[in-house]
Amino acid sequence: MIIFPAIDLFKGQAVRLLRGDYNNMTIYDSEPVNVARKFQEAGAKWIHVVDLEGAKTGEAVNFQTVLKIISACGLNCEVGGGVRDLKIIERYINSGVARVILGTAAVTQKNFVEEAVKNFGDKIAVGVDIKSGHVAIKGWQENSELEAFSFCQAMQAAGVSTIICTDISKDGAMNGTNISLYKTLTEKLKINITASGGVTSLDDVKALAKLNLYGAIIGKAYYTGAINLSEAIEAAK
Repeated sequence: MIIFPAIDLFKGQAVRLLRGDYNNMTIYDSEPVNVARKFQEAGAKWIHVVDLEGAKTGEAVNFQTVLKIISACGLNCEVGGGVRDLKIIERYINSGVARVILGTAAVTQKNFVEEAVKNFGDKIAVGVDIKSGHVAIKGWQENSELEAFSFCQAMQAAGVSTIICTDISKDGAMNGTNISLYKTLTEKLKINITASGGVTSLDDVKALAKLNLYGAIIGKAYYTGAINLSEAIEAAK
């Protein structure tokens, strides 16, 4: 299982939100490159980056900051937030991003996922952000009418190779991750699944690894010191 340490970007800074609440934001570093280098030193091979402003506005607001992170640390980088058309996907990939994550546009734009997969193959992932059993959109500010598991099945059928599934109720809350959710997904889907939200301890990491998940994202637990990243990477093996 791959560990994806996360950087959430807001106004060029590394921040974390509590359950997706933009009014409950903590700034951890004004220079995200510093954080990325620490990830690299800890043994990370990948980094998960979210443009929080982009997720709300539909534009790649922190594009230049993402490029700075990539050039500074040399890690494989997956990026999401504000990706609403093929041009920005191409722009990211041509700039060295390894994988681009579709969120809101995967829900609101018909055939967008199919077109993206057709053009960029396994460099496309879809973020499935779950709130009360449904897929949340626009930086988790709105809930769609799509039932989460049905949406995951539809993404698999569309040729998506990787989904990043977040239980919003767990995100940033530091009270553990939703093991039963990921167990169900792994049993019913034939697709790479990355767990996100509430990965709080090494026990969480070990439990997720036993499910043979593709990956797990570690965010707030790293920043607060609850998880040692090097230990988590080793436990995930």
